[in-house]
Amino acid sequence: MEEAEYRPSESEHQEAEPSTDSWIPLKPRAAQEAALEELERTLEEEYDKAMVVMATGLGKTYLAGFFAQRFTRILFVAHREEILYQAHKSFKRIMPDRTYGIYNGQFKDGEADCVFASIYTLGMKKHRESFAPDRFDLIVVDEFHHAAAASYQSVISYFKPKFLLGITATPDRMDGKDIYAICDGNVAYQIHFIEAIRRGWLSPFRYFGIHDDTDYTKLRWMGSRYDEEQLAALQLRESQAVKIYEAWDKHRQTRTIGFCSSIRQADYLSQYFQEQGIASLSLHSGTVGMTREEAIRQITEGSLEVIFTVDLFNEGVDIPSVDTLLFVRPTESLTVFTQQIGRGLRLTDDKSYCSIIDLIGNYRNADVKLSLFARDDGQGKGSKKEPIIPSVPLDCEINLETEVINLLDELSRKRMPHRDQLLRSFLELKNERGRTPTYLELHLHGRSNSMEYRNEFGSYVGFLHWAECLTPAESEVYYRYEAWLRDVEKTAMSKSYKMVVLLNMLERGGENWTNPVTPREVAPFFHHYLTDKEYCKRIDFSDRESQRLWTYNEDGVSQLIARMPMTKWSSSKGSMTVFEDGVFSLKLDPSPEEKSILHQWTMDICLYRLHLHFERKEQKYGGLLEQ
Repeated sequence: MEEAEYRPSESEHQEAEPSTDSWIPLKPRAAQEAALEELERTLEEEYDKAMVVMATGLGKTYLAGFFAQRFTRILFVAHREEILYQAHKSFKRIMPDRTYGIYNGQFKDGEADCVFASIYTLGMKKHRESFAPDRFDLIVVDEFHHAAAASYQSVISYFKPKFLLGITATPDRMDGKDIYAICDGNVAYQIHFIEAIRRGWLSPFRYFGIHDDTDYTKLRWMGSRYDEEQLAALQLRESQAVKIYEAWDKHRQTRTIGFCSSIRQADYLSQYFQEQGIASLSLHSGTVGMTREEAIRQITEGSLEVIFTVDLFNEGVDIPSVDTLLFVRPTESLTVFTQQIGRGLRLTDDKSYCSIIDLIGNYRNADVKLSLFARDDGQGKGSKKEPIIPSVPLDCEINLETEVINLLDELSRKRMPHRDQLLRSFLELKNERGRTPTYLELHLHGRSNSMEYRNEFGSYVGFLHWAECLTPAESEVYYRYEAWLRDVEKTAMSKSYKMVVLLNMLERGGENWTNPVTPREVAPFFHHYLTDKEYCKRIDFSDRESQRLWTYNEDGVSQLIARMPMTKWSSSKGSMTVFEDGVFSLKLDPSPEEKSILHQWTMDICLYRLHLHFERKEQKYGGLLEQ
């Protein structure tokens, strides 16, 4: 049965298609531009799938639209109808010359250039198979954290696009299902909302942790949630409503969304707030006399102060003017909590910060709330116990009542699921080997996908720093030369040429590897590396131009090196290399001690990237990789 949680009327459908007469070209914002650059690198390296993790409020849908300009036939998949129509509108603003169609329970327009499909409809075999498997060049899966579900897997496994892009703000799932594996561990770009706040892309927040003395341990646990009747019996008490109102009244600003456990709780609290003279509304599927659109209009204009809801505003709905979030429910999912936090962090001219008022009790996973605020860019510690109150960006605050601090200290179960998984995999291999594994060993023998270390921490060395596996001296080298390590890790490689040049430099030894080099000096090594082993020759040295160089020609090989790896690497954005006047050099000036440490790390990354490059090409084009 095809169900639509939100089905616009015909007039609303037309409104999602603005006139192109006044169309003004849109430009990506900073976060979108950064993500697009990384997606371009992913395309250059010939990946056919990737995930982008961007905090709510940074424009994931518009990012997908900008990226889609590179493709002809596009399928956008989502599980909420409002997301489909918003994406339809966003894509049309970016590409007004394309044709657009909706494919859901109401409309079946599958012939358009850009098709926006409900997963509930496309998940049905008869609808899915009405399309040829190769019908689309690009498939975008919104809210990609849902992609482990059977309905999504049926769609992903059926279609054969040139590229699959998953977008989400929350890749870590509480049920342990691995979203990263669906995109082969290739996270092209990710930015957590804490880092986005640091960069000024989202609003600062002030978090108020209010102690909830409700004893949740007496409630029956139903596997993923508390027994609804038992929970309601505790929540629907006047003493609880008074505590919630007083906390809200003390810390609130002008426009509030209150997240509740049930419709009954939302109705109860809305009624209590109204009795206190507050313009409030309980908004859910059974609300009479007020549409969602009208409620959004009223709270935006300020005539409505509080909207209590259960999950209507988790995904796909934006109310930028909301400046207060009220949590009156046990947080059982980091994914849901992240989405709800994002509802208040959009920037507006009259919002200086977002107030987050959160009741914290002894319910399951209570500590998951603050683990969200502890996320950073990989500079945190891995093996030491994290503080109860994490450090936050400038202009942000975390304020916890004493009882909350004591409660969280007692629970003391700080979690970062994906990083924990990577750390466990690393430690298992380290214990097996009796030493820190090389990057290549981690790739060949570790349980986790090796690319996830780069995706999560910027580089393998960045992970080692986070896991406190570096000496103090090594940590100083890492801080100073982090940009170089990231460059070696992330520079695009459609061929192996850049790493072959770097390997030649590295093989000159720890003292001399940073010395400048010319294409002619590299040519003999470069030619031998790419022609000595048949698989290297077949994969990276068999196009029309390089075939003419199978017989060594120093001038020809030197020209190829100058034109491709040296020029391309040095001219790429953020490159730590220079190619001027026929000389290739590195933007590094290390001391002898630093040079030795960097030599080891750079060699480690270089050998890993060479192996991974040829391994991926072999998997794509067939054959066995010769060791």
